[in-house]
Amino acid sequence: MTDQTAPLGARAVLRIPDYRRLWAAQGISDIGDALTNLTLLIVVVRLTGSTAALALMAIALAVPAIVVGPIAGVFVDRWDRRRVMLASDLLRAGLVLGFILGATGDRLPLLYLVAIAHATIGTFFNPARMALIPRVVARNGLMAANSLNQMTRVIAGVAGAALAGLIVGLAGVAWPAFVIDAATFVVSFSIVLRVRTSGRVEADPADPHAPHAPHAPHAATGVFASLRHGLALVVGSPLLLGTMIAAGVTMLGLGAVNVLFVPLMIRDLQVPTTWLGAVDAAQTASMILAAGLVATLAARARPTTIVVIGLAGIAVAIGFVGGVTSVWQVIVLLFLMGWFVTPLNAAIGTIVQTATDDRERGRVASTLNAVMSAASVLSMALAGVFGDLLTVRTVFILAGLVIGSAALTAGVMFRRKVKAPDAQEPAGVGSGDLTTATSGT
Repeated sequence: MTDQTAPLGARAVLRIPDYRRLWAAQGISDIGDALTNLTLLIVVVRLTGSTAALALMAIALAVPAIVVGPIAGVFVDRWDRRRVMLASDLLRAGLVLGFILGATGDRLPLLYLVAIAHATIGTFFNPARMALIPRVVARNGLMAANSLNQMTRVIAGVAGAALAGLIVGLAGVAWPAFVIDAATFVVSFSIVLRVRTSGRVEADPADPHAPHAPHAPHAATGVFASLRHGLALVVGSPLLLGTMIAAGVTMLGLGAVNVLFVPLMIRDLQVPTTWLGAVDAAQTASMILAAGLVATLAARARPTTIVVIGLAGIAVAIGFVGGVTSVWQVIVLLFLMGWFVTPLNAAIGTIVQTATDDRERGRVASTLNAVMSAASVLSMALAGVFGDLLTVRTVFILAGLVIGSAALTAGVMFRRKVKAPDAQEPAGVGSGDLTTATSGT
């Protein structure tokens, strides 16, 4: 594998056998995740009819990334990452079948417990995959690889949600959805099993509590010491800290937008629910199309530049949504916003992968996910309150301002990094003047 100057495009990256396997495994698994997550919400609504129970399930799916995620990152940096992915797939294949037992009114607590366990195991899989990709793909191909991952996640989310609607809506039962999800984990396992790149992590000489380090203390002490070491790495790097702050602040705005989007459409614009699919499709289409431009962008701009411009573009679009008067204006704005989301996510992933040592990527990736999840949950929790106090449209405008502040913060932090005497821009991208994870809206 050679690391050439020109950024690789999607086709070149897909010619790499091990990346192609990781990409396919992710896509299949993401379809199953989307299928199960929506099915769970439908089951809870049917069994309880309670919005509080629905919110509790959403929290059960989100909290493990916040609480367990950073600790999971420590073990991802200690264990063979390929084996972590394999074990995660097998465990989740079994656990997802437990939803069948809990999908009854008298066993609802079991449904929540299985959801928490399922999400907890998932906190090991994603950072392991993210940390393994730079071993498979050259640095000049990471932007394209991360863009493909984002595009696949979007397509898989739409496919999984549509499949959930067909299965639960037409068949009237939920168990086939959980069986299909279990099968996707088995397929993902079989694909990852064929990955030939080693996932073994070497000991970090800077971390005395890392595995195989001389005189390493008791495992429990080592875990938390390694976690502190990973956090210190983020805090000490303007590049990583700027990325993390920007992503967290962005999710403070997007979390509320996600909750209040449907009320804006139905209550304020009085749009029939049949239009919601078309609106979502507009952003999905542009996010997919944008994936084809990432290699061109990487040749002309740094990942830091793409992050700042991406956040600024999303901020403007969200702010203008607060002033729309027709559904067509929403469709246009979301279509425009989608062009910023995919490059933004690809740039954030590339920064994390290139600005961290291989032995630390799991902790940094998990910390980023935890920050974004925590900010999103907090924002969603406050959305209803501020929506009633300030009106839904006002919240959209404020969300745009919040995301705009994230762009400004990132620009300032990245400029500090560029001015540092020993700073180096992540390799594999073209030069450019400094001008997400978000996960979309």
